[in-house]
Amino acid sequence: MKRREFLGAAGLGIAATAVAAPAIAQSSPELKWRLTSSFPKSLDTLYGAAEVFAKAVAEMTDNKFQIQTFAAGEIVPGLQAADAVQNGTVEMAHTASYYYVGKDPTFALYTAQPFGLNTRMQAAWMEFGGGGEIANDFFKKYNFLAIPCGNTTCQMGGWFRKEIKTVDDLKGLKFRIAGYAGQIFSKLGTVPQQLAGGDIYPALEKGTIDAAEWVGPYDDEKLGFVKVAPYYYYPGWWEGGAMLHNFINLDKWASLPKTYQQIVRSASALANDWMIAKYDNENPAAIRRLVAAGAKLRPFTPEVMAACYKATMDTYAETSAKNADFKKAVDSMLAYRGSEYQWWQVAELGFDAFMVRALRG
Repeated sequence: MKRREFLGAAGLGIAATAVAAPAIAQSSPELKWRLTSSFPKSLDTLYGAAEVFAKAVAEMTDNKFQIQTFAAGEIVPGLQAADAVQNGTVEMAHTASYYYVGKDPTFALYTAQPFGLNTRMQAAWMEFGGGGEIANDFFKKYNFLAIPCGNTTCQMGGWFRKEIKTVDDLKGLKFRIAGYAGQIFSKLGTVPQQLAGGDIYPALEKGTIDAAEWVGPYDDEKLGFVKVAPYYYYPGWWEGGAMLHNFINLDKWASLPKTYQQIVRSASALANDWMIAKYDNENPAAIRRLVAAGAKLRPFTPEVMAACYKATMDTYAETSAKNADFKKAVDSMLAYRGSEYQWWQVAELGFDAFMVRALRG
């Protein structure tokens, strides 16, 4: 190559580099977002998932994209997290969609469905079964999108001051239970109560309520329910796998570079796996401690479970008849549930049932 041609080529290279550098810099801007959680810091797994998520985003962007997490009440109350995202007060929230069932019962289905999907089925429905697309078509009405970010796994049925042996025992029972499941219990004569987590213990202690559900052994132990309501029932059939989400303001999401959008998705998936693994690790020891402290483990009787299942299916039908968004989501979920359980009974349930019997020895 002649010297003049070489210098010309080199000059073009320098010019190209000069153009490319700002473009690269612009694709990785320095951003600071705020995330409001629906949970207090004392619930280190529910709140902790938001911290795991934010830390991962920072590390994957060399700290150029920083998301500051705020516990419930520090910016807005926990049950107003979705509103804060919708109106742009914060860029995003880590929350449970069923907290907003008062806006529309459809919100309930994207956290958990009574007698619906377990943890892995919920993830599969959202990722591959159409649930995620149905959810985000719905959430557009509220100016945010949702990305799965955690799951409590199957929850417990709650703490009761007296035994529940028959459906009649549910009549008149003042039961702290959130969201759509409360409507189902009301069909059986129960009186649902909406209480924030910090208000449950004193209400049980004073007898203002007769029973309360929260999450599972690890979180329930922190709130001390065993001291005032000794009967601990299972399973929490209304939350076979309770999924948490990151709600993100649509305008803020659209403003992110594609690389940052993918990082947010990847960090959400990391936090999702972290929460599931942490609950699976912590709950076994926690339930042993609770039993040692006086908890009386009880399964809901077949009579109670059957009555609750019928009430659930009736409530689904009634809500679907007057809410097209709900019908679209619940029809998709129920069809997916049928297909999944055909498979689960073959291998998963067979293996688990044998192992439980074998370990009982």
